[in-house]
Amino acid sequence: MSTAMEQLYQQVILDHSKNPHGRGLVDPAGSGASAESHQVNPTCGDEVTMRVEFGTSASGDPTVERVSWEGQGCSISQASLSVLTELVTGQDVTSGEHLASVFRELMSSRGKGLDEASEDALGDAAAFTGVSQFPARIKCALLGWAALRDTFAKAGVLGDVSSTDGARTA
Repeated sequence: MSTAMEQLYQQVILDHSKNPHGRGLVDPAGSGASAESHQVNPTCGDEVTMRVEFGTSASGDPTVERVSWEGQGCSISQASLSVLTELVTGQDVTSGEHLASVFRELMSSRGKGLDEASEDALGDAAAFTGVSQFPARIKCALLGWAALRDTFAKAGVLGDVSSTDGARTA
């Protein structure tokens, strides 16, 4: 990865950590399904409580209507939560889980990144390519994604979904 690209990616992470999207837990507004998850990264102490409200698309599929969260931790975990919020809000749950799967694949790439189509799908989340080179930081980046997956499982909106990605449900 070029130095210019690394700097751009670092800037994306800093911008999202300074101005996080979705921060501040919001009480569920409607009568639709909602779920909450609290996740802790025991290796560094980062933690998040995420609340997701679900709706239904015209075709009857569950959708992610709103993601709100409150958390504390490093800039990587906070930026990852912000990017996740942008990516999955308004998506159907299947697409949200697909994006989560692609992000987990990125975190397994050891800094090599993914194919162009996958990185395009991830948008700003592709900025975490460099993070995947540091095993101790991967769990920071995955914390919010574990919370998202747990909310899907708790709400029963996606089939057989495990509730952990290296983080612990509290």
